[in-house]
Amino acid sequence: MSLNVVTLTGRLTKDLDLRYTSTGTAVASFSMAVDRQFKNANGEKETDFINVVAWRKTAETLAEHTRKGSLIGIVGRIQTRNYEGNDGKRVYVTEVVAESFTFLESKKQDENNGLNHNRMLKEIREESKGFSDYAGTEDPFLKSGQTIEIQDSDLPF
Repeated sequence: MSLNVVTLTGRLTKDLDLRYTSTGTAVASFSMAVDRQFKNANGEKETDFINVVAWRKTAETLAEHTRKGSLIGIVGRIQTRNYEGNDGKRVYVTEVVAESFTFLESKKQDENNGLNHNRMLKEIREESKGFSDYAGTEDPFLKSGQTIEIQDSDLPF
């Protein structure tokens, strides 16, 4: 048995690029800034920028209700595709295919965050300097002031 499941929580680095295939299928591509759970040798947290693609209704809903800076959660799978580049060489692209998503802040919070990605990343890094080095000891939702209920049916396992 094999398992290919990816769960990401992060902020959109730009507005989604929503397009439609020749058959009318919606597809959105975007990048998420996802902080690592550990610090580098200099004691700083690093951020990964993950390419994501969403299809059909998921793509349309995300494009309609999110924008640069929106905090979302994605559950999907890793996929590698390839094509022949203009120079005739084979190009490989690895990305996450979003199968479901969750909005992790209210629309008002999203509108009030200023949508300045560089500023947000700086603030996140500054706030995280006081966090424990042990993953899982700090509640990432503590500052929202809202209770998040997760049903067993929401878990991917």
